Amino acid sequence: MERKPARTRILDAARELMLTVGLARTTTKEIAKAADCSEAALYKYFANKEELFIRVLAERLPQLAPLLRSLAAEPGRHTVEENLTEIARQAALFYEESFPIAASLYAETQLKRRHDEAMRSMGSGPHKPIEGLDAYLRAEQTAGRVHRDADTFAAASLLLGACAQRAFAYDATETGRPPLDDFARGLARTLLGGISGTDISGTETPVTAPVGDSSRPG
Repeated sequence: MERKPARTRILDAARELMLTVGLARTTTKEIAKAADCSEAALYKYFANKEELFIRVLAERLPQLAPLLRSLAAEPGRHTVEENLTEIARQAALFYEESFPIAASLYAETQLKRRHDEAMRSMGSGPHKPIEGLDAYLRAEQTAGRVHRDADTFAAASLLLGACAQRAFAYDATETGRPPLDDFARGLARTLLGGISGTDISGTETPVTAPVGDSSRPG
């Protein structure tokens, strides 16, 4: 069997270690050992553990950001409900896999501060999906499929917040997490009921074209 490239092995090893022992306890030395390369070789591809963490999120977890970018660039390919359902599915999967990795950050204030600074310097961070979903909803607002008075930033925060909650809020219950497809579909339909003219059957009713909203963040 052909040996994987070093960068691929490093990312695979980093993801596995971050999932099993947590981000705080994962070191570049351990990642390099698991990837069967030297620590010096690791630093040829990644500046530090913070960059590795961001690349794991971007390349080894469900691809939420590319989906949001493509929908914002080309709204109208599907119904808003179909798009929001797929966004909710991918977001729920993303948070389900990323939460165990990032959770240990919150136990060490200095470590979290360092990671926050690194993410800001690389133009990344947990706020990015909200901004991406807000951009998509504003595109749909421009197309007239989301009500002109809808607060798209608040709507984006609600949908992604619910997906993040699903990642950890139900582990202590007897039933566990809500089934993914049912959760995504119900969340999308409920949110859409508040921001557009869609009735409970899923039929979209055209709404008035949007006007500018100077109060929106960004």
